[in-house]
Amino acid sequence: MRASAGKWRYVNALALALAFLPLPALAQSAAGKVGYVDLKRLIDNAPQMLESRTRLQREFAPRDATLKSDETRLADMNKRYARDGAIMSKTDADALKRQIDTLDGAIKRTREALRTELNVRAAADRDRIWQQINDTVIDYARTHGYDLVVPSPVVYASPRIDITDAVLDQLRHAKPAAGAPP
Repeated sequence: MRASAGKWRYVNALALALAFLPLPALAQSAAGKVGYVDLKRLIDNAPQMLESRTRLQREFAPRDATLKSDETRLADMNKRYARDGAIMSKTDADALKRQIDTLDGAIKRTREALRTELNVRAAADRDRIWQQINDTVIDYARTHGYDLVVPSPVVYASPRIDITDAVLDQLRHAKPAAGAPP
């Protein structure tokens, strides 16, 4: 009888241990809510970023048009020099060559200055908007009870945990970032 009681004690202990095995698994699955956000898609499609790009294009369009006009004028001068340089007087040919060189240098300086200014302004806007995007992701995560939001790039993220579209919707309804130009 003693051996039988020991055996039942062992079986009861084993059954009790097996009964508690699923609890850690359940506790682990309920431990945290994880989300994924595609940062490239956010930056490419955030309305604030799209508006910034459009505003910069509008602002730089007149200077870009002037630069293109100067480039066309330079091309015409080069064609004229190539076509008529041999039949022009040496003084006229040298004067035209100096004009071509001067205009070419001015175009290169203008193009570089324009590119530098555009890059600086775009970077400043991108930094300002990036902060707004980051704050929006954090706000969304806190509001919806996420314990962890993983940014891209990742090896794999299930569409089930992708919150990028929801964050984009929140950005569409957000006020412009502080310090945003009108």
